[in-house]
Amino acid sequence: MELYDVMRTTGAVREYTGNPLPDDVLERILDNARFAPSGGNRQGAHVIVVRDQQTREALSDYAIPAWKRYIAQARNGEGPWNPLRPCGVDTATVDAVKVPRQSPLHTAEVVLVVCVDLNVVAAFDQELDRIGVIAGASVYAFVWNILLAARNEGFGGVLTTAAVAAEPRIKELLGIPDDYAVAALLPLGKPVRQVRKLTRKPVADFATRERFDGTPL
Repeated sequence: MELYDVMRTTGAVREYTGNPLPDDVLERILDNARFAPSGGNRQGAHVIVVRDQQTREALSDYAIPAWKRYIAQARNGEGPWNPLRPCGVDTATVDAVKVPRQSPLHTAEVVLVVCVDLNVVAAFDQELDRIGVIAGASVYAFVWNILLAARNEGFGGVLTTAAVAAEPRIKELLGIPDDYAVAALLPLGKPVRQVRKLTRKPVADFATRERFDGTPL
């Protein structure tokens, strides 16, 4: 596919046909995704390829508490898991939320657990008075390259992070070292329906000249 077509049609895919995603295709996806940039070209990403159904169900279960809070906050008119605003929903309300058992982590052909070695990231924002985001620069370009490459191969997936709220359990389940962080869980498979056109804000809505409050580009 032409590059811009891939970029404009790589949406979140959560429903899959059940068609296989063979290892040779997955290896080709990762072989191309690995050319993503990373801080100092240190390439600290590690991918765990999970096909075992029982393991994927466990990963899905780990995400349930995070989804309970997400849904409860959304129902309360809050921005779920927002780092600037504390959760305004009580624990009993969160615990009472019912989360559907069906998950892309169950139904995808494979789940990629993408980790990053914290020994090789440069978190320049670690001393600022806010939640850190800069360390993600060393892994999320790689994550997105995986989704772009999957789209080019006729497959699709979605970047999920809810289970990361239970990172210690994921690390124990998958034998991930303490100095690695779990960055994303990517379920991949053949899409039931491939989006042909995505809806996004126009450039003038998010790009300004010279200053944040400058004129639109």
